[in-house]
Amino acid sequence: MAEFLEDASKTLESTTVYLWRNAKVVKGGRRFSLSALVVVGDRQGSVGVGYGKAAGAPAAIEKAQKNARKNLSKVVLKDGTIPHEVTGKFCASKIKLIPAAPGTGVKAGASVRAVLEMAGVKDCLTKSLGSANQKNLVKATMLSLLQLQSKETIASLRGVEVGDTHVEEMIASGIRYMPQNSGSEKAKAPVNKVGQKNGKGGGNRGRGGRGRGGRDEAQAAAPAAGEAPATEAPAAEAKPAEGEAKSAE
Repeated sequence: MAEFLEDASKTLESTTVYLWRNAKVVKGGRRFSLSALVVVGDRQGSVGVGYGKAAGAPAAIEKAQKNARKNLSKVVLKDGTIPHEVTGKFCASKIKLIPAAPGTGVKAGASVRAVLEMAGVKDCLTKSLGSANQKNLVKATMLSLLQLQSKETIASLRGVEVGDTHVEEMIASGIRYMPQNSGSEKAKAPVNKVGQKNGKGGGNRGRGGRGRGGRDEAQAAAPAAGEAPATEAPAAEAKPAEGEAKSAE
């Protein structure tokens, strides 16, 4: 089960989910204000949601961040994903979280993604049902995360030994297919040599290996229809130099 944190002195990150513009009608006209919905977390299992309202956007976001720090909660995670499927509902919004293998990523909308990423979830599938209101989706996601339990907690509550779960097997299978040597040199892609032999592989002024007239080298060397084949002119005899002619006489 999730537990509330009393000390929030660790490094936290915040992201603004949405900003609303509100108007209040008074005797002299309308007074405008802004409301902010902010998610705060350390990406290591601690996450909180806050709401603030002020005359300007910076002040509203600051109020929401302070409120979110007071509502920090600890979430149970398992190797970057959640330990089991869970469903949360708030008002007309319903969200379902499904664990995923390593490398899948967070497949969710903007509101749900903000909560999951601040909590430290790296791989998760989600399904949103009902209303798409940002406040309701964020609160439904928080309720879903607070329902997560670890395998050890379930085993102690039931008084039985729990073996490898489906999520653990999926994580082990996903890690087996992840690249291990990330620092090694990348393999070079094969070179496409199709069409290079007959001059149709690109290049030569971008016309598929052909010149300005649209004829490749083989066609340029062959005579056109109706033209006589070109004959080679006889080589001219070299004239002897004057010194060589006198010596011959």
